[in-house]
Amino acid sequence: QVQLVESGGGLVQAGGSLRLSCAASGSIGSINTMAWYRQAPGKQRELAARITSGGFTTYADSVKGRFTISRDNAKNTVYLQMNNLKPEDTAVYYCNVNMRKLAVLYDYWGQGTQVTVSS
Repeated sequence: QVQLVESGGGLVQAGGSLRLSCAASGSIGSINTMAWYRQAPGKQRELAARITSGGFTTYADSVKGRFTISRDNAKNTVYLQMNNLKPEDTAVYYCNVNMRKLAVLYDYWGQGTQVTVSS
């Protein structure tokens, strides 16, 4: 079993910052990509940012220049630094980890952390 524990969500005013963390524990294999998705009320879940094992990053156009994803491989942890937050960033943020164990790929999800940005 693999557990993903997220932290760092909360309420912040527009223009503020938050840092999300997601730590993986348990039966950890070889971690490939780590990512943050988000889901706003009434909308589909969407990718916010992704980072590969080699450190290559991908961002949604809506967060480019404001969000930074990073990872600490020694701690099996992924971070999302969110600056200049906007009300439209309000959503539940989910951590996603893709890993390989014995030649099989697995996708794991965190429980979600609420981010609310007030105007």
